[in-house]
Amino acid sequence: MTEHKHIESKIQYYVDKSFWLETSGDDLSPRPMLEESKTVDIAIMGGGFTGLWTAYYLLLQNPSLNIAILEKDIIGFGASGRNGGWCYPQFPISPAVSIEKYGIEVAREIQIEMFNTVNEIGRVAKEEAIDIDYKNGGGLQLALGEEGFPTLESEMQVYKNLGLDSHFNILNEFDTNERVKVQGAKRSLLTKNAAVLNPGKLVRKLAKVLEKRGVKIYEQTEVVDFEKGSINNPSKLITKEGSIVSAKTASLLAGEAYMSQMAKFRRKVLPMYSLITLTEPLTPEQWSTIGWGGRELVGSTRYSFNYLQRTVDGRILFGGRGQPYRYGSRIKDSFDRHEQTNDNLKRLVTQWFPSITGIKFTHSWGGPVGIVRDFTPNLLFDKETRIASAWGFVGQGVSTTNLAGRLLTDLIMEKKSKLTELPIVQHKSRKWEMEPFRWIGARYVQVSLERIDKKAETTNIPPGGNTIAERLNRH
Repeated sequence: MTEHKHIESKIQYYVDKSFWLETSGDDLSPRPMLEESKTVDIAIMGGGFTGLWTAYYLLLQNPSLNIAILEKDIIGFGASGRNGGWCYPQFPISPAVSIEKYGIEVAREIQIEMFNTVNEIGRVAKEEAIDIDYKNGGGLQLALGEEGFPTLESEMQVYKNLGLDSHFNILNEFDTNERVKVQGAKRSLLTKNAAVLNPGKLVRKLAKVLEKRGVKIYEQTEVVDFEKGSINNPSKLITKEGSIVSAKTASLLAGEAYMSQMAKFRRKVLPMYSLITLTEPLTPEQWSTIGWGGRELVGSTRYSFNYLQRTVDGRILFGGRGQPYRYGSRIKDSFDRHEQTNDNLKRLVTQWFPSITGIKFTHSWGGPVGIVRDFTPNLLFDKETRIASAWGFVGQGVSTTNLAGRLLTDLIMEKKSKLTELPIVQHKSRKWEMEPFRWIGARYVQVSLERIDKKAETTNIPPGGNTIAERLNRH
């Protein structure tokens, strides 16, 4: 009886992590842990999108591969099961920054690959017959006042420079409101190819697809270290319990923000929390005052990033930043909620949609996002040591992890492709500063960007982009 109650308590713990895991349609009972050392072809640390997508595409290239995935908690426990469900064609660095770093042609290629990624996720869901509530209805970036106009116009100009402006459109106030009625929305930038989905269903069902193809998934199995390999010796993942998985072909480290908890990655990735609140299902009458029939992704031009979706069962999901960075890159369950941030998100829901004032909120959750020093994902594979790694998706992981999975597959299989030729491959961000400077800098940028947003909204004057905080945050 005691063991049964323990299992029930553990399942409830995972159910409470997010609405997505709760509604994934899957039993969240943990799979068995790894109890003894073993040898495989591919060993993967992390049961999120990056690890799963890489395993999926590796098997497409070589179905005979023996693959093991080691997950500290359960599949989808991290960002993959807690995000906003945005399958958005935005690489973590913007096209404008891509042009500065890589030039027009490469920036264009990266953007095209992101369009392809949105379509690829929908294609796989259809081909594998997994229902993930996928809907490609486009995305809207709203200007909630005239101060947001320059941002939309400059972004559209960048897409024109790339020759990709046919994928976007600036909508006036009337056309914006025809799609979704948001208080104060004066204009918007429409991204035509963007999808909404239930990430909990995607991550859990993708794991089932892999298991049917022979992948072994071990949960409650924490990787605490790794050993480099060589041409003749396997690389190794070392677990907290002492068991070792030796990988003849490659080991992949794909723990995103949680990699910051490993000593070797402490300063390579910074965990920054993003929080979400969710309403009860709206009535048909309430939806008639809002519209949003296309289930477009909705955000704004504010620095204090907000992301919204209309769920398949008629709720409004409203996410945003605000939870302060914690000294020493700490990650704790208690940080998944932050009263001040959660209250602010609820206030914004009724501010954006005043016709539903008094709506009840049923869920609030959050989790850490992996931030690297230059906002550019680190997608690496060392042929000599046989270690692959991927981290730093900066909140754009739903789409970018699929691209990463395909790219890492080609690297591990030592196959040249148009993906492996991109300069984003083998990029290494410089380390974050040591504490207390990391804490001081992160807190300074957070507070400053909030202050800049409030000033712009009060004065209707757009941010100049020249402050230290804006320059540090530019990506």
